Amino acid sequence: MTKRILFLGMLAAFATAEAKVTLPALFSDNMVLQQKSDVALHGRSSAKKDVTITVGWNKHIYTAPTNAQGNWKIEIPTPSAGGPYEITLSDGEEQVLKNIMIGEIWLYAGEVNAGMPIEGASQSSIRLFQVKKEISLVPKEDLDLAQGEWQECSTEAVAGFPTEGYFFASQLQKTLKVPIGVIDCTWAGTPAEAWSSYNALESLADYGQEAEMLESLGFDPEKIEAEYARKREEWYQALYEHDMGWCDDHQVWAEPDYSDENWKEMELPGYWEDKGMKDFDGVVWFRKTVDIPRTWARKAITVELGPIADEDIVYYNGVEIGRTGGTDTPRRYTVPYKLVKRGKAVLTVRVTDYEGKGGICGKAEQMKMSIKGKEPVSLAGDWKYLAGLSLTGIPPVPASPGTNPAYPTGLFNAMIHPLTRFPIRGVIWNQGESNKESPDEYTDLFMSLITDWRDKWQKPDMPFLFVQLPNDPNQKDTQVDTDRAAMREAQAQALYLNNTGMVVTTDIDHTRKSDPQSKLEVGLRLSQQALRQAYGKKRMPQYPMYKAHSIEGNTIRISFENVGKGFLHPDPIRGFLIAGTDHVFYPATVSVKKKEVIVQSPEVPHPIAVRYNWADSPDGTLFGASGLPVVPFRTDKW
Repeated sequence: MTKRILFLGMLAAFATAEAKVTLPALFSDNMVLQQKSDVALHGRSSAKKDVTITVGWNKHIYTAPTNAQGNWKIEIPTPSAGGPYEITLSDGEEQVLKNIMIGEIWLYAGEVNAGMPIEGASQSSIRLFQVKKEISLVPKEDLDLAQGEWQECSTEAVAGFPTEGYFFASQLQKTLKVPIGVIDCTWAGTPAEAWSSYNALESLADYGQEAEMLESLGFDPEKIEAEYARKREEWYQALYEHDMGWCDDHQVWAEPDYSDENWKEMELPGYWEDKGMKDFDGVVWFRKTVDIPRTWARKAITVELGPIADEDIVYYNGVEIGRTGGTDTPRRYTVPYKLVKRGKAVLTVRVTDYEGKGGICGKAEQMKMSIKGKEPVSLAGDWKYLAGLSLTGIPPVPASPGTNPAYPTGLFNAMIHPLTRFPIRGVIWNQGESNKESPDEYTDLFMSLITDWRDKWQKPDMPFLFVQLPNDPNQKDTQVDTDRAAMREAQAQALYLNNTGMVVTTDIDHTRKSDPQSKLEVGLRLSQQALRQAYGKKRMPQYPMYKAHSIEGNTIRISFENVGKGFLHPDPIRGFLIAGTDHVFYPATVSVKKKEVIVQSPEVPHPIAVRYNWADSPDGTLFGASGLPVVPFRTDKW
């Protein structure tokens, strides 16, 4: 009896110890809550009891009932900025969240790269939170609990945080004198459609078909994956159908009696881009005739080729002996002994490269064939080759939506949707590189994303700040037609939405990636936009923007908005191009008349259009009196 009582006592103690309030990852020590907002505090109680919440700023006690699953939710109003505070939660076991600040929270989203160490970055009034990189085919309610927590700003914390986001917070905190929280929700190399919800995409012509497909499959992840598996199989089958090395489902170019006398030669190993096939993605067939000694007959041969980018199928006298995908895996195949005869034999390797460099790319000593007990024979050296298919103009292989960070809605569902119940002041958007080849689509896509995010947060006027594409450090020439310039124009169209702000960066040197100075300037300009749009500081500097133009003889007169006291500029002014009815642009001579600019060129006696800083890497030198650059523009729509 005593043992039974002791056991029951231990069981009760264990159950009590297990009783615990579980909170979403966003609610942790060191967090910042948005001042003067209603925070939807929620979680789960393993004890399935009512949860009491005591907040440190006014000692008020709130009670949240749990449902049958133990879930609970309650809205708690926050005061004006201040702290640090504690929040105590209990469902029988007490849990305390410590060092909580009330202040201003900004979401930093897009495709920026990780940050860098910043000496002297320790600031207890700035708190940082990084959202774990995840993909989901359906909207998630909460972030994965496995990710990190809020951190006080420090040199160590900043090292993995977007540097512009840190400098933004630092500048904002200096001006507002309140705690600042920044949520990093970024993934390098991702397009805007991945950060868009189904609702944002369904009305867009370029994405409506994909949205319809998702709806028709009931947003079921298994059905979506199955549909993309079917599409991938169709894509691969189309590659074979268009590959000249195949005919009627037969590998013609692998047959030993096929004549390759007109094929070119390439010394292997090596990437084919380094051997005359510049920028080629697609299928290349390699053939090599080898001598099989009498002593090798009726013995299995091991063929080794080293790593191959990206996929290969290997044939021995027209018979497939193996295939592999993935560049990192050294290739090793076996020729069955029944196929091995004395005399000439033909090895054929069909290599498919989808992007980047392609080919049989290992070391010479990795290319060999051998039989057990004999010295290997080198396969390095000259091989015959011929391209079977170029991927130019062919859409990329349909990637698995569950593992593809570029898939429409995937990042919104996993990384943004769980944040929409968490009050924030506004959004900073630093993205565009991954959409720059489709500027015509981007205008509607970006504006739809902004409107939809505001709807999801239920804040129709939520400030939305964004960074225009920077200069391409690899491109110095002026171009008449450039996707990068057109992309900047597409981004700027979002300024027609209320309470948006744009940062221009064409004057900032981004070539020194380890130098934080350029990121400091971007962060400063973002803080200026935030102070203007979100905090009513209307005297913040503004970017001069094209307003109108008039043709006056052989000149074009241009007027601007946000000029203030006029322009700053060297003499001569760079960055302007002018064209006539032939649509040919020439460098222009520029003169400033008070708050207007007059543009002309002796090459263009009858001008009709002007462009400014219309290039991948423009070097324009016209600035407003505030020191901010003039926004790139064009007066034509050619």
